[in-house]
Amino acid sequence: MYTLPRSADELARIRADRLEADRRYNEALTALDHAVQALARLRAVPDVPPAPDDSRMRDIGSGWRVSPGEAVAAPASPLRRHVAGIVWRIVAPLFARQEAFNAAVADHLGRNVTVAQRTHEAFDALLLALREQRTALERLHAGLIGYVQQITLYVDTKDREAIAVSGPLAAGLSALDERLARHAESVAVAHHLGTTVKRELDRLVTRGTAPVGPQAGAEPGPAGPSGAPGLQARSLGTGLDAYKYVGFEDRFRGSREDIRARQSTYVPTFAGASDVLDVGCGRGEFLDLLQQHGIGARGLDANHEMVELCRARGFDVAEGDALAHLQALPDGALGGLFAAQVVEHFAPEYLAAFLETAHQKLRPGSAIVLETINPTCWTAFFESYLRDPTHVRPLHPDTLSYLVTASGFQDVTLRYSSPYPEHAKLQPVPGDEAGARIANQNADTLNRLLFGYMDYAVVGLRR
Repeated sequence: MYTLPRSADELARIRADRLEADRRYNEALTALDHAVQALARLRAVPDVPPAPDDSRMRDIGSGWRVSPGEAVAAPASPLRRHVAGIVWRIVAPLFARQEAFNAAVADHLGRNVTVAQRTHEAFDALLLALREQRTALERLHAGLIGYVQQITLYVDTKDREAIAVSGPLAAGLSALDERLARHAESVAVAHHLGTTVKRELDRLVTRGTAPVGPQAGAEPGPAGPSGAPGLQARSLGTGLDAYKYVGFEDRFRGSREDIRARQSTYVPTFAGASDVLDVGCGRGEFLDLLQQHGIGARGLDANHEMVELCRARGFDVAEGDALAHLQALPDGALGGLFAAQVVEHFAPEYLAAFLETAHQKLRPGSAIVLETINPTCWTAFFESYLRDPTHVRPLHPDTLSYLVTASGFQDVTLRYSSPYPEHAKLQPVPGDEAGARIANQNADTLNRLLFGYMDYAVVGLRR
């Protein structure tokens, strides 16, 4: 018996079950529709081949004899009869063998004409049956599509009846659920804002009117290797608004545990290194991983709130512009450089200067790891990349790999990560028919384009 949901969680579970059922229903209906389309594209049943030609069989049956037989009159002269007898004894075996061969050929042709006629009749009946079966199958598929569509209307009427009974309560619970979600998000943003205001008020009380944001203690932007003075990376949230980007990261980037798990694969690249710089260190997940593995590292971020969060956790983090920070370091000062989800915030000329400067500041044998969103995965581009308003330009894996190589790094490789969940991809259609094979090939193509790896990293060495 149907009962009304008693809580927002139960309503959410029911809604999730319904969405999953809708997804499976739509997939099944799509597969059926593709099968019908594939049937329509099949080649038509061929015509019956021509009947065997038996028009010369009567001539073959009556003309196989070649010897003159008894109808030839014997010569009148005894000498001629004697000579004719000698000649006949010589040629008679030849005529006999030829007649035996002719008789075998005539018999063989006669038998095969009979078989060919019966085969032709069988083909005629078979092709007629195939045409009837195809017509019946097309009617079955059309009827099945109509039946499934009627199921949708039937279920919709049931839903409307259920909504008429439970609509007010369901609508109230749904509105309450949405309001609670918005309230929770507002509380998180307010928490970040309160932390920022309190910290800045303490700063003003204890140190006077100090500047806020990446300008505080940040290095100036001298001319880069390309000679362009004052190149600046796009700000990742500065001043009193920096807390908003922290909240944005908390909501869309993923939890600290998730980021740690993703970035743990890069730790072996920096094994035995020291003075590793984490550019755009964010909340400090990778700094925490390096610290746990005994690898000396420090962080850098342009977002004031991110810096304060990392410092509160005990990490050595500077605040400022990435290129300006690198340019202020002595050559060979770094034993490694890591930047996750950072380079997509750089303009092309800034990125080129950043890579050239990084090559100068890294010691020989040091590694550089640059992780970014994979724009060749359409889902990653249209969701992860476009969602963040601070992104400047997507970087194709080939492009970033080439830029790193052109900046002097060697042994440059690509590492793909964050694969799209298999269960969420387009699923294959069961069966080995032509329609199923075509549908599965199309699904594989779409899966490669839409649901590939969400992220990738370019890894290179400073030789």
